[in-house]
Amino acid sequence: MNSLCNSHTETRSSGAIRKGKPRWLKKSMPKGGDYQRVTRLLSQAGLHTVCQEAACPNMFECFSKNTATFMILGSHCTRNCRFCNVASNPPGPVDPDEPQRVADTVLKLKLTYVVVTSVTRDDLPDGGASHFACVIQAIKKAGPGIRVEVLIPDFQGDVKALESVAEADPDVINHNIETVKGLYARVRPQALYQRSLDLIRHVTERFPGLPAKSGIMVGLGETPEELGATFQDLYDHGCNILTVGQYLQPTRDHLSVEKFYSPEEFEQLDRMARDIGFKQVAAGPFVRSSYKAGALFETL
Repeated sequence: MNSLCNSHTETRSSGAIRKGKPRWLKKSMPKGGDYQRVTRLLSQAGLHTVCQEAACPNMFECFSKNTATFMILGSHCTRNCRFCNVASNPPGPVDPDEPQRVADTVLKLKLTYVVVTSVTRDDLPDGGASHFACVIQAIKKAGPGIRVEVLIPDFQGDVKALESVAEADPDVINHNIETVKGLYARVRPQALYQRSLDLIRHVTERFPGLPAKSGIMVGLGETPEELGATFQDLYDHGCNILTVGQYLQPTRDHLSVEKFYSPEEFEQLDRMARDIGFKQVAAGPFVRSSYKAGALFETL
């Protein structure tokens, strides 16, 4: 894995947007009829997507293919992770009508696999877990055959909150580890590496058969050895599905990219994860935790 250190790297320059992205990170932005339709439906329903709020590079592709990842509980996060483009501001009240609006929009989009995530709401007693449960139940009631994957925050380690989400019968529980242990203080200062691992372990121990999924970004200064250790930690704690994607700096105020991994290096990371024992892995420059989630689920 030493060859992972030899791809496109740049000198650290905090606060400066990296220029000259490698050719494999250039992506076309189709804006066909489905893109406009998805945008219009979301706007009319007053819904947010992580695609828009986090400036996901796959947004145009996904919207054009009639898919989106719903972001519930508002658009303002109570945390301020150094990599994330979601606004960190005082959040508003929980909208009790949101679960039904999400379910109605899922039907209008004719989705068969839905990913629901949220901002982190440390201001709420249960971190928003009960609202997650309501959204899952509303979607399942609207379309009994629809699969629902939830990408959840850590709920500050509240086991009862986590269980309330799992008991609502999602098909996958996803919680991103995001980065290696040694970078947590810089990348996720309000999160705890072990707390995220414990969440995944609790899902697999308390709800056997419910797939646990996690994702990690690369390019923040981690080493191959640290990545291997993180993959191993996730696997040892019961993670079934792993996604690995390239970190891209959203604005000048966010952490800079320390390294652009090549497609060949992502293939090496895929092999590393599979050698550890993972059967379901998606690794690539544009992979995100919810990107082509349905297809990855079907490989289980």
